[in-house]
Amino acid sequence: MDLSVYFEPLDMPGLNPDDENRGKKQGDHVRAYNEEGRFPSLGDVEIAIIGAGEERGAFENEGCSLAPDYIRKYLYQLYRNEYHPCIADLGNIKKGHSLSDTYFAIKSIVSELAGNHIVPIILGGSHDLTYANYLAYATLGQIVNIVSVDPMFDLGQSEEDLHSRSFLSKIILHQPNFLFNYTNIGYQSYFVDPESVELMRNLYFDVYRLGVVRQTLAEVEPMVRNADILSFDVSSVRQSDAPGNANTSPNGFYGEEVCQIMRYAGLSDKLSSIGFYELNPRYDNHNQTAHLVAQMIWYFFEGFSGRQHEYPIKDKKNYIKFTVSIKNHKDRLVFFKSKKSDRWWMDVPVRTQLRNIYERHHLIPCSYSDYETACRDDIPDRWWQTFQKLM
Repeated sequence: MDLSVYFEPLDMPGLNPDDENRGKKQGDHVRAYNEEGRFPSLGDVEIAIIGAGEERGAFENEGCSLAPDYIRKYLYQLYRNEYHPCIADLGNIKKGHSLSDTYFAIKSIVSELAGNHIVPIILGGSHDLTYANYLAYATLGQIVNIVSVDPMFDLGQSEEDLHSRSFLSKIILHQPNFLFNYTNIGYQSYFVDPESVELMRNLYFDVYRLGVVRQTLAEVEPMVRNADILSFDVSSVRQSDAPGNANTSPNGFYGEEVCQIMRYAGLSDKLSSIGFYELNPRYDNHNQTAHLVAQMIWYFFEGFSGRQHEYPIKDKKNYIKFTVSIKNHKDRLVFFKSKKSDRWWMDVPVRTQLRNIYERHHLIPCSYSDYETACRDDIPDRWWQTFQKLM
């Protein structure tokens, strides 16, 4: 597929104008589409940056279409890590005549990149573009897990048009359905209808309140490690750290916390696309939010460079197997611990006839605390949620 037809070149002369530090910054080492007819070669590229300045689906956040180039301005001025992936910047997606045209472009681009083991980083734009990202995997016929860092669930009403506050319901109702699990990290209860929380639990989805997540941030790592798609809404960060959003609020994650989450995301072998949405430069005090998102992407790069290639588990010699018996429970709980990274997984039973369909989903990331829970004769929530879906 010729991806260049979907993009327009960057209008950012001199990605790194700093002559004194030439060769040391991110902008010096990115293959950028900055000249018509010279689309970057993707032969050995590991990460592709995509500008998606689309805001027709934005909910009361007009101006978020301007975000991609603001993020680039700060990202390409950051120093490069010692170990770094090969990165291409494909430019900005051409605006379609309708919102569905933009969805089609993102779907086509992401499916082509992910199908060739290149991780797309989508710089939005509004949060509804996550729906187009999901459609890319439907095109590939791949059942996926979505993790969203968001102060709310974006369910909307089933009869509503697709926009940034209703896209999740469209994903859930999409047929055929390729969503195995949805995880929300950091929802804020005063923004969420209690009935929506109950709906999520009835669907065996994983939702975690902001206060719970912040108490044990390390527990976010297995949540993110289970994702194929990570979708990040800037309004999940508190206003003092990220003012660049029309719907921001006083509470939310701190900047350093979301940077840690992005490093976890980079480390995950399973994660194959990520998007950053709802940054609005019109509200951004001294471009503080654009700078924060750039640093988050820098941490994603750092994590990506440290991937251990532990998923899927193939050679069991690199893992220690633990089996735990639970009283009054017929299935023993099976855990695997990596000898390389000390990370943990649980193997959840699945019916034989479904094993091929859910090959990527019955072995789920977990933490040492889940193993400790099992040793106390209790079933970890992560195990139980997955078991319900597989049975």
